[in-house]
Amino acid sequence: MTDNHNKTRADRRRLLQAVGAVALAPALAGGLTGLARATEKPAGGQGVGKLDLPLITKKRILGSGPAAMEVSALGFGVMGANYNRGVSPSKEQVIGLIRQAAEHGVTLFDTAQIYGPLTNEKLAGEALAPYKDKVAITTKFGHKIVDGVYHKGELDSTPQNIRKVAEESLKSLGVDAIELFYQHRFDPKVPIEDVAGTVKDLIREGKVKRFGLCEVGPETIRRAHAEQPVTAVQSEYHLMWREPEQDIFPVLEELGIGFVPYSPLNRGMLGGDFTAYTRFDSGNDNRDTLPRFLPDALGKNLMVVETINRFARPRGITGAQAALGWLMQKDWIVPIPGTTKLAHLEENLRAAELGLGPADWRELEAALGKVEITGERYPAEQQKQVQKS
Repeated sequence: MTDNHNKTRADRRRLLQAVGAVALAPALAGGLTGLARATEKPAGGQGVGKLDLPLITKKRILGSGPAAMEVSALGFGVMGANYNRGVSPSKEQVIGLIRQAAEHGVTLFDTAQIYGPLTNEKLAGEALAPYKDKVAITTKFGHKIVDGVYHKGELDSTPQNIRKVAEESLKSLGVDAIELFYQHRFDPKVPIEDVAGTVKDLIREGKVKRFGLCEVGPETIRRAHAEQPVTAVQSEYHLMWREPEQDIFPVLEELGIGFVPYSPLNRGMLGGDFTAYTRFDSGNDNRDTLPRFLPDALGKNLMVVETINRFARPRGITGAQAALGWLMQKDWIVPIPGTTKLAHLEENLRAAELGLGPADWRELEAALGKVEITGERYPAEQQKQVQKS
């Protein structure tokens, strides 16, 4: 990503420093009650700088009954550490940062076979090896990958491929069982009952612990859940994409299924790092293909960011923290923001307990309701793989 936004970043850095001060606790309506201060620098954080990061102590439950899974209130999306998000820091730095997250209370880490392909799973496995019994790494199946090569646009959720991916993921992650195994995209060629049944068998065999779905409609959720209880549904969801509220959330609440929003900051946009002149041209960044990030749309959509910032600044928080806090109003939602920057990790961790109330969030929603969003979230070919909510 190339950019002329030094002033924006400097302003944001100053605000982050302000938010990090204990003196701001009164502005957070009772202080950071879900966070504790880490008193020692973690041994696994070499090469990523030093900040006095907060420690997340607040937990949430995804799913219910035998499918329930206790995790930290905020997770970590590993994908952007080396895939689809521009130039990455060194492997040592990325591993150090992921370990910082684990040291400071994050217990939910998300990856997928297709990220790379394969390389992101291996990175997650290596980074989190010292925390094998303390964290949960979730991963996904469902795309056609042969000998490490992704067949673009092709899906494969056949039982034999699900089993093959499970074995490969166990090896890549270096774990004895996959904590939560998601179908990454619905495969219209394979009945969802067959998919759920295959994962059910893997659970019986001890290779998988729980089952999840990504970007599916309400009927698919019901049919899958009837075959094998679903722990969580993962979907894009943030202040610029709220479609899951309409038909998905009621089903999740009815069935006791958790929700894990990916790209909770809309691929970095809601964090305030972009300008109308930002370009995603590193060769490892899918945002240059997404309609909302194309030059004509990006400049217009920055009005969303400014509206969030106007809400956040008087409350002594950043726009990113406001966006994450808004997501976490429901206790069965666990966002998974990712980052390669320690300052952003600190910012995200502090969003776990802002202390804002329903009236605050209604004010934010009302302000954003007046802002028009330009562009679809996916190009047509990718949108075909997403079931309508």
